Amino acid sequence: MSETVKVVVDAMGGDNAPAEPVKAAVEAATQRQNIQVILAGRKDVIEQELAKYPDYPRERISVYHASEVIETAEPPVAAIRKKKDSSIVAGMNLVRRQEADAFVSSGSTGAVLVGGQVLVGRLKGVQRPPLAPLIPTQKGVSLLIDCGANVDARPSHLVQFAQMGSIYMEHVMGIQKPRVAIVNIGAEEEKGNALVKETFPLLKACEDIHFIGSIEARDIPAGGADVIVCEAFVGNVILKLYEGLGGTMISMIKEGMMGSARSKVGALLVKPALKETLKSFDATRYGGAPLLGLRGLVVKTHGSAKSTEIRNAIFQCGQFREQRINEKIGDFLVKAVSPEEKSL
Repeated sequence: MSETVKVVVDAMGGDNAPAEPVKAAVEAATQRQNIQVILAGRKDVIEQELAKYPDYPRERISVYHASEVIETAEPPVAAIRKKKDSSIVAGMNLVRRQEADAFVSSGSTGAVLVGGQVLVGRLKGVQRPPLAPLIPTQKGVSLLIDCGANVDARPSHLVQFAQMGSIYMEHVMGIQKPRVAIVNIGAEEEKGNALVKETFPLLKACEDIHFIGSIEARDIPAGGADVIVCEAFVGNVILKLYEGLGGTMISMIKEGMMGSARSKVGALLVKPALKETLKSFDATRYGGAPLLGLRGLVVKTHGSAKSTEIRNAIFQCGQFREQRINEKIGDFLVKAVSPEEKSL
């Protein structure tokens, strides 16, 4: 039997709290015997939601009272400092004190990023922890790193992102020698902005990753690389366009199929195959975006996340724990010296 994994879920974070986080906790603990969930937030509100599930596994779901909530619009640093009894701060402190293995939140992205670095803390050797979601592609999934944590990254940061991303894809997704590419406006090495031009030769010289060069945005959905490296501004634009275009295409396909009697008949014939295809492009299947390079596991889900995404993020934490991803990243970075450092 797999070892027990304790996951703190921010029951007050996100557009659909507390209903969806609580539902996700019940589903996760019911479906997997090795999962223990601690719901952080206002006890009376959480218990009222839990009462909707009379048969939930009480021995594996507990409530940790936190009286405050950090709202999305609040300045992250100030919120973390002032709201010490918020669900985000309380949950991350449980991870910091090693009373829990992981923290999952649909709440304020800024607060989660700040709290991850300040409260949970970085692994030794990590310069900047990146947010790294799995995105669906024609060949399976790719890791987009960074998608929101470090807007003004340096070349050495991108090299670390590539290294951490490779470890993730090899040990969590089982991809041997994952292909690493840097997002660029062309395939030629001389193309790109100053950051890309400076980073490219460093990645090329990095012997511990399988660097394949540049990748253009249009090649990402086809699965052109396993690890897609970029700074957070570019990564966030790619992620949001990905999600928006996917939703629009699905809506247009449904509308087109219902346009006439003939198309409705055709829709009935193709529905099973189409449903399965669209399912493979559902990003919620893969959980949330982990903040890699911390001393504990922190996973950020969408602000609008429903129970499916949050539940899968909880399962994701179990995978991380089982594969000892943080330990592997930490061990690697202690031994590794970046190409940039070698050239000094």
